[in-house]
Amino acid sequence: MTATTTTDGIRPVRRGFSLGRAAAWTVLALIVLITLLPFYWILRTALSTNAGLNADPANPLPVDLGTSGFERALGLQSAKEAIAQGGAGGGLDFWRYLLNSVIVSTLITGCQVFFSAMAAYAFSRLRWRGRDTVFGLFLAGLMVPTIFTLLPNFVLIKQLHLVDTLLGIALPSLFMTPFAVFFLRQFFMNVPREVEEAALLDGAGKIKIFFRVILPMASTPIITLSVLTYITSWNDYFWPLMVSYSDSSRVLTVALAIFRAQTPATGVDWSGLSAATLIAALPMLVLFGCFARRIVSSIGFTGIK
Repeated sequence: MTATTTTDGIRPVRRGFSLGRAAAWTVLALIVLITLLPFYWILRTALSTNAGLNADPANPLPVDLGTSGFERALGLQSAKEAIAQGGAGGGLDFWRYLLNSVIVSTLITGCQVFFSAMAAYAFSRLRWRGRDTVFGLFLAGLMVPTIFTLLPNFVLIKQLHLVDTLLGIALPSLFMTPFAVFFLRQFFMNVPREVEEAALLDGAGKIKIFFRVILPMASTPIITLSVLTYITSWNDYFWPLMVSYSDSSRVLTVALAIFRAQTPATGVDWSGLSAATLIAALPMLVLFGCFARRIVSSIGFTGIK
């Protein structure tokens, strides 16, 4: 096997075929296949009909190819048509639930990232007595299981009369979290102090430095944290299930569970449920796909120090 010569005269080394490299690529391909198989199976089920799935459940291809499952998920079918095709006929107000999920996730992401950035700046750039001790106690919150905070949060939300509201769903996650503060603090600690000192010499205060110097320099980790926070809040299920009782505050994850519970006499509407699940997951898949490389690089950089 020959190698071409580059413009600087250096001949790049090309590795030839080896059994080890072939085995490594085979294992990698199997891992990718196993990872993507559930997504394909959801798509295959969504594009099938319930009658076809019952007749040939093991077929790897869509059975009776059609979009009836997506039509039921989006509320484009009447109750009579949905029942005829194996649906419950109860309907799914998809767009209302989607809007609720967008509002809650956007509110949580914006507030949590902003407050966490301020806390991370205080823990990394400001000097005050007991700073490291307070930060250590704050990080100890990572060891508290989320299940332990559900009941106190519910009591608080009930006393504030925010049950069955979008604000009640978002409030427990609205402010800073230990992971978000730790994530941003690691980046802020790597910002050269000379930059901050130069801004101080120009007459800028700590608040102006935070907004005009630190935040623009931290745009990459902030975007990464925003994506991770948005995905987490979008996929949250148990807490919204506890505090939302009507369509006005019900988010998409809870709505899918209710759609699943509306089992008709003929069996579960797997086609409609898979279609709704795919539509609900699609925005997060696109979001993560667009920022995957930035997320990986940011996590690697913030772990340096």
